[in-house]
Amino acid sequence: MPRRADLLAFAVLGLLHESPMHGYELRKRLNAALGAFRALSYGTLYPCLRTLLEKGLIAEAPQTRPGTVGSKRARIVYALTAEGKEHFQTLVRESGPAAWEDDTFDVHFAFFARTEAEVRLRILEGRRSRLEERLANIRAAAAKSRERLDAYTAELQRHGLDSAEREVRWLTELISAERNQPASPANSTTPVGPTDGSTP
Repeated sequence: MPRRADLLAFAVLGLLHESPMHGYELRKRLNAALGAFRALSYGTLYPCLRTLLEKGLIAEAPQTRPGTVGSKRARIVYALTAEGKEHFQTLVRESGPAAWEDDTFDVHFAFFARTEAEVRLRILEGRRSRLEERLANIRAAAAKSRERLDAYTAELQRHGLDSAEREVRWLTELISAERNQPASPANSTTPVGPTDGSTP
C-alpha cells in the first residue's frame, strides 16, 4: 500500500484496539483526533477497511441499532482479530525515521499509551533531531536572504522558525519526562509529558 494508506491502516487498527467501532464512528474519531486525517472521506476509509478485512486483521459483524427491532438495516461494526492485534503491536514497535516524519509523527504519538517506553523515547529523540536539522537550515537560509526578502516572506520565515523552536522545546520536555518516568507497562494510559498543558 502507499505510505498514506499504510498510515491510515495503522490508525484504524489503533482505534479498533480500543474498542470495536462502525465506519461512521471511525471516520469521526480519525477526523477529530488525528490531524493527518482531518479531511478523510468514506471513499478513502472503506477501501482501507476492505483491505484489512481481506488480510484478516479485522472482522465485521452486523449490529442492529437500538430501537429498530425488526429493521432490515444493520450497522456494520469492525473489530480487531487476534492477527490484527498482533500486527498492531508490531507496528507500534517501529521507531525508525518513518515514525517521526511530519505526516506520521502525530499518528504514532496518538498511540504512545500502547507503545513501549524505549520506542517512545527513540521516536521523540528522532523527531527532535529532525526538527533541529530544520531549525539549522531555516536559520542558515534566513542569514543568507534577510536583506532580499519582502516583509511577508520574512514573516513567513519567522513563523516557521518560531514553530520549529516551540516544537523542539515541547519534545525536549517530553523526552525529559520519559527519562524520569519509572518503568511501566507499554499499555499504561497515564499521560507522560509537560504538566502545564503546553503543546507544540
